[in-house]
Amino acid sequence: MLELGAGCGVISLIIAMLTHPRQIVAVELQPELAAMAARNAELNRIQTMTAVCADLRSRPIDGVTAESFDYVVANPPYRAPESGRESPNPSRQIARGAGGANLGDFVSAANHHLGHGGKAAFIFTATRTAELIAELKAHSLEPKRIRFVHPRIDARATTILVEARKGGGIETEVEPPLFIFEKPGIYSAAARELLTMPPRV
Repeated sequence: MLELGAGCGVISLIIAMLTHPRQIVAVELQPELAAMAARNAELNRIQTMTAVCADLRSRPIDGVTAESFDYVVANPPYRAPESGRESPNPSRQIARGAGGANLGDFVSAANHHLGHGGKAAFIFTATRTAELIAELKAHSLEPKRIRFVHPRIDARATTILVEARKGGGIETEVEPPLFIFEKPGIYSAAARELLTMPPRV
């Protein structure tokens, strides 16, 4: 498994603990965050996880072989380039897309590193759903599962979860929406189930 734009490695750690992939590689552009990801793996005794400090736009990346991964996960910057207010924190600026990779770069990297038939999972802002799906299809990653995430039942979707398959067919399953809160401060039953999911053995 490969995570693109891993930050401090939280998602890779969770996946390692829940699903026990044979190998998980976390690629992060910022050296301090990549070091934190490596340290987090060490502290949690996750020996199958490796943190790599690299630009996901690079070809090749040391330790990351093209077309060799079964699964790629990514959480690209939600903002379109040159939109919205900039954070005064340089690290956050990069994480939000300033000078770093954009959505197309993430999708291209996922396609580059996935083996044929491999899957890529993206979480992205719902307001740019059409752009995400267009990028996936343009890079031979066919959306197979889609789920919209809403803060509560009476709110618009804020994020979208998409799982795509490299070289897959055109049929797509649209899953029921995920509502995070049933009332202020109280998670929905579906959210609680996800948060308390026991590790797979």
